[in-house]
Amino acid sequence: MTDAVINALDTDSTISDADNTNTVISLSDFVADFGHGLLDNVERAYPARYQHDNLDRDMVMQSLKRIPFDAQADVVQAISALLIDDNAPAGIINAEMGTGKTMMAIAVTAVLYAEKKANRILVLSPPHLVYKWRREILDTVDNAKVWVLNGPDTLMSLLKIRELAAPHDGPEYFILGRVRMRMGYHWKPSYRVKRIRAQLNDDDNAPVYGWSNHVVCPDCYTAVKDEEGYSYTPTNYPRDNQLKCQHCHSPLWTLHRKRLDGSLTGTVKRALMTLPTIGKVTAERLVNTFGVNNMTQALTDNIYELVNLLDSDGEFVFNDRQAERIERKLAKTQFAFGQGDYQASEFIKRYLPKGFFDLMVIDEAHEYKNGGSAQGQAMQVLASCSKQTLLLTGTLMGGYAEDLFYLLWRSMPNIMMNDGYTYHNNRLGSAAMAFSQEHGIIKEIMKVSSEDNHKTAKGKNIRVSQTKAPGFGPLGVARYVLPYTAFLKLKDIGNHILPAYEEIFEGVNLTDEMQDCYSALETELLERLRKALVCGDTTLLGVVMNALLAWPDCCFRSENVQHPRSRETLAFVPSLFDDETTTPKEERLIELVKENKAKGRRTLVYTAYTGKRDTASRLKSLLHNAGIKTAVMRSSVKTEDREDWILEQVDRGIDCIICNPELVKTGLDLLEFPAIIFMQTGYNVYTLMQAARRSWRIGQRDNVTVTFLGYINTAQMTCLELMAKKIAVTQSTSGDMPDNGLDALNSDGDSIEVALAKTLLNAA
Repeated sequence: MTDAVINALDTDSTISDADNTNTVISLSDFVADFGHGLLDNVERAYPARYQHDNLDRDMVMQSLKRIPFDAQADVVQAISALLIDDNAPAGIINAEMGTGKTMMAIAVTAVLYAEKKANRILVLSPPHLVYKWRREILDTVDNAKVWVLNGPDTLMSLLKIRELAAPHDGPEYFILGRVRMRMGYHWKPSYRVKRIRAQLNDDDNAPVYGWSNHVVCPDCYTAVKDEEGYSYTPTNYPRDNQLKCQHCHSPLWTLHRKRLDGSLTGTVKRALMTLPTIGKVTAERLVNTFGVNNMTQALTDNIYELVNLLDSDGEFVFNDRQAERIERKLAKTQFAFGQGDYQASEFIKRYLPKGFFDLMVIDEAHEYKNGGSAQGQAMQVLASCSKQTLLLTGTLMGGYAEDLFYLLWRSMPNIMMNDGYTYHNNRLGSAAMAFSQEHGIIKEIMKVSSEDNHKTAKGKNIRVSQTKAPGFGPLGVARYVLPYTAFLKLKDIGNHILPAYEEIFEGVNLTDEMQDCYSALETELLERLRKALVCGDTTLLGVVMNALLAWPDCCFRSENVQHPRSRETLAFVPSLFDDETTTPKEERLIELVKENKAKGRRTLVYTAYTGKRDTASRLKSLLHNAGIKTAVMRSSVKTEDREDWILEQVDRGIDCIICNPELVKTGLDLLEFPAIIFMQTGYNVYTLMQAARRSWRIGQRDNVTVTFLGYINTAQMTCLELMAKKIAVTQSTSGDMPDNGLDALNSDGDSIEVALAKTLLNAA
């Protein structure tokens, strides 16, 4: 990327005719003025598939233990019409965070079961939501049977499922954790050893005989030989290949579970110590008193046997408080001490009949958008084993057309192949690019350089590269989104179920000293970046971007920017603030948290720098000094324990929780925190949109405010502008045009690296 390229990208055509100023109106104003007429024409040309309620399906929803709201029932009716009446391969519920996607999906499965369309339902869930799915299914559907496929005993459960002779008399749900879906297995060779008397030398005149050990098949006792016909011995038997017997084709390997100390006793003790109130001494006493076999059975088969253990005097081993905590932990934990793991998606593909599952529900479907991800490919395998698919997401797109392509291809491949998007050389990359070219935005960057080595004429060398930009065309929306998607916004639920929601952006000014240091850092890094880009080296682009984004929030520590390859120091800035002095953004944060505390409102603070830079610990210290009770949630808190951890902090009277938005972006209902503050946003539009709506959900009674803080005249503003652009594209696929929050910064943007490169080079 050279100066010419950057300048060419930055030349935007603008209209400067003053006479035309009054004739230009915004898109939102145009839709507000002429939307009714346009909508009438669209409805006449393309009538909606779902027009009127189906009374039978409404009766099914009314018979549930929990009855959906009217807006939720409309979504259920629409998706049911799509899957039942139209027999579509897939449906999508694109509903905002907190609208009850789980509830709507369960209601859809109840309707499909009532009309004999779906008896077995496979639910693909994030690991920390598996037990929430089970709880909500049992609280909603009568006579439902739920299989949890999330623990180490998933293989055992799948074997039991395969052996079932008759289906359950009622809807049957199989909840599979996303991580467990693609988790592999441990194996070891399995064979018998036979002693054989054989000649040990090659001398026929004086043969020497002896006994040697040979590997034989454990089923037919045939010797196992290599490709040259020589028998394997235990010492030279291959350990990295899963062999089969050449005679009876029995596998010569078996599953096994790796244990740290190789003993069942040690494994059971470690399992007990993962439970609340049980330490090393208590675990040893339990195993010694009741026996390792009894404790193994209690952990795997009967959790109430463990909770209600009685000692020799007939007294309960655990008191009421201990029993309650242990029971709550066991309700969302599984232990296994027998068979080894096996990749669940592979087992379902190989050993269950095709179409065994009538419907597959994919929760947080946007997590499977990446083309080369293992979990995305495993999801595609499972979708191919199900008759129909239902995708649940709050952010169908991340701003780029390719985000939608892989979701569509994995859930409805026949439709995509009919449109010409197929494999080429066993790859989908060319199909994804074709989809982006047709329905998204592709920017072509042309680099022209003069060639002086021509003898008779001057020549030019032209190189063209393509990059993806945020955007998705209306043709793609009409073809792939609208026919298969039901939308729901929180504001559509109505009836004053939800309080007000407001997004606020606040720009914060740097101090004079910070501005001087930032300008010097920017100038120094910019010069090095220019020289690298002229040579076609983009290695420094990410380094410069990260340094300029992070330094204003991390200027309490010295910043040493090094070249990623040579480790040469590119720039150095000493620390400007000590542990007690607040930066402008930190000062504004403390003011906002104090205001919320005075109103009796807890605050959730998001910070992206929780690793090496660790702004979370500093923010906790500063808030504590200001009289605010604060806790920091780290990634060390397991996903399944985060909800309990947060509730425990609330019980302790916490005023503020600090965490990385990645930790709470899905599944958690943080109703106790109606005020949310973003110190940084990051670049993941899914994470931003999910994390911003953690507390604006059904059940919230307080008004929710989400505040974005950013330093003015820094690279952070470019980051916020690009996020606003991507969010606008994402929401445009849902027919929404926001006019608050980050949308106030919305402008035409580029990819992250190009946008920041423009800012840096134009500032010079």
